[in-house]
Amino acid sequence: MLAFIIRRLVQSIGVLLAVAFIAFAMFRFVGDPVNQIVSIEASAEERAQIRESLGLNDPFVVQFARYVGRAARLDFGISYQFRQPVTKLLGERMPATLELAFVSAVFALVVGIPMGVYTALRRDSWLAKLFQAVSLVGVSLPTFLIGILLIYVFAVTLGWLPSFGRGEVVRLGDWWTTGFLTTSGLRALILPSITLGLFQMTLIMRLVRAEMLEVLRTDYIKFARARGLTRRAVNFGHALKNTLVPVITITGLQLGSIIAFAIITETVFQWPGMGVLFLQAVQNVDIPIMAAYLLLIAFLFVVINLAVDLLYAVVDPRLKVTVRAA
Repeated sequence: MLAFIIRRLVQSIGVLLAVAFIAFAMFRFVGDPVNQIVSIEASAEERAQIRESLGLNDPFVVQFARYVGRAARLDFGISYQFRQPVTKLLGERMPATLELAFVSAVFALVVGIPMGVYTALRRDSWLAKLFQAVSLVGVSLPTFLIGILLIYVFAVTLGWLPSFGRGEVVRLGDWWTTGFLTTSGLRALILPSITLGLFQMTLIMRLVRAEMLEVLRTDYIKFARARGLTRRAVNFGHALKNTLVPVITITGLQLGSIIAFAIITETVFQWPGMGVLFLQAVQNVDIPIMAAYLLLIAFLFVVINLAVDLLYAVVDPRLKVTVRAA
C-alpha cells in the first residue's frame, strides 16, 4: 500500500507540472498584463521598466522555472490588478468556495443515493417515476438557469431566502471564515448549494439506480435470497455495498468538478469565492491569479483521486489484493 501511495504521489507531481506548464504557456497569449497595470498615458520607458521588473522579458523557460520554484513555496506572485499577493487573495476566497462545494456535495450524496436505491427497488411506483422525471430536469437545465429560477421563486416571489451574498460569517483563526455558525450564513447557503449540487445529485441517482439494477441480477444476489436472507440484508448488505464502487469514482470526480465549476453558481449568486476572483482575473488579464487558480484546482483533483483509490480497498476487499500486488 505504501509503494502504491508513493507511486501515485510521483504521478501526481508530474500531472501538476504538466498543468502548470499548459496554464503558464496558454496565458502568455491572452493579452499584455502591462496594459492592466499602467494608465493609457504611460510612456514607453515606463512600460519597458515594468516589463523588466516583472520578468516578462526573460525567456519562457526561465519564467516557467521561476514560477514553479515559487509555487512550490506557495508563492504565486503579485496580482497585477489588486497589487496583493495571490496566495492572500486565494486564501481569503477559498473558505467560501470550499464551504459551498462541501454543502453541495453532501446534498448530492444524501439525496441522490437514497433516490437511486428507491428507484431501483420500486421502479414501477409513481414516486420512482417522479424521481426520474426530476433527474431529467436536473441533467437537462443549465446551472445558471436553475439558479435564476430558484432566485425568482424563493427570493423574489416568496421572499424566503436571500438571492445573493454569503450572509454573516464568523472568523475562525487568522484566515478561515464560515457561515455555518450564523442563521443568515446558513440561509444564504441553501439556494447556491442546491443549484450547484442538483446536477451532481441527478447524476449520482441515475448511476446508483443503473448499478443497483445490474447488481440485483447477479448470481450471488440470487444465492443470498435462496439462503433465506431478509430483503433488507440482501438489498443493503450485499447489493448496495457493491453498487458503491463506481459511485465512489463518480462522486470523487464530481467533487472536484463542483469546486472547479462553481464559477457559474458563484457569479449568479454573487458568492464571494475563488470562481468570481478567477473571472475578474480573466477580464483583467491577471496571469498570476489565473495560473494559480488552475494549479490549485489540479491539486484538488489529484488529492481527491488519490483518496478515491484508497477508498476502493475499504468498500471492496477484493481490490486490496490488487493494490498489494501492484
